[in-house]
Amino acid sequence: MKKYLFILSILFLQTSCEDIIDPDLNNTEPKLVIEASINWIKGTSGNKQFVKLSLTAPYFNNTIPPANGATVVITDQDNVVYNFVEEGTTGIYKNTEFAPIINNTYSLKITYDEEVYIATETMKSVVPIDYVGQTLEGGFSGEDTELKAYYTDPADETNFYFFEFISDIPAIPTLAVYDDKYNNGNQIFGFYSEEDLDVGDQVTIRNHGVSERFYNYMFILLQQNSNGGGPFEAQPTTVRGNCINETNPDNFPLGYFRLSEVSEVIYTIQ
Repeated sequence: MKKYLFILSILFLQTSCEDIIDPDLNNTEPKLVIEASINWIKGTSGNKQFVKLSLTAPYFNNTIPPANGATVVITDQDNVVYNFVEEGTTGIYKNTEFAPIINNTYSLKITYDEEVYIATETMKSVVPIDYVGQTLEGGFSGEDTELKAYYTDPADETNFYFFEFISDIPAIPTLAVYDDKYNNGNQIFGFYSEEDLDVGDQVTIRNHGVSERFYNYMFILLQQNSNGGGPFEAQPTTVRGNCINETNPDNFPLGYFRLSEVSEVIYTIQ
């Protein structure tokens, strides 16, 4: 099993990843950032979904401008159309009637500033989290709280996973991507460690089923982020997702269109 654990900023989780993957620090023409993560949490209908659109900003800019006035549509393989409507001028486009179906293929189409952006992806399933193990003697210091979220990988098939660990203390969330290359059909775990957690604190653990392409995309992004470096060091190359600009390919967008079934556990530190 390949495992990569990294810490990303809240900004990446909630808005976009331009500060991570955009190598140009100058005031270049802004690019569209597409955050189209369709998450179907087990036990819910999955009807309420959103797509967030923003624009890249200069490296030292503290604000991220929303992309307003876009037309956002997702169409499934049976030609059922889901229109996403912007909430005010937030750049957040919502739909409350989405119908997620495992292994169905969906197409995203965004029209913004007279250009058309498209992407296609398949909704991936995920096994449930079996249980969460805890120790209070983890890390190099032996004083960190460590959690292991165990799940049983299905045998005789290739699977890819994307983990989120989000605590209710002001700590930066941890992300991880896994495959089952060396653990096919076995019980394996996602791993999380944090020194500032106390008894009674809660950690939201989410395991997403993802495609191999998304796994590779996130693996590279997280690897670049872990390498650190300041703005005056050599910047990483731009990592492109699965969204393309159909009108003007050179003006490619950033971000990804992903559809995942999600197993979620809210764990209380003991």
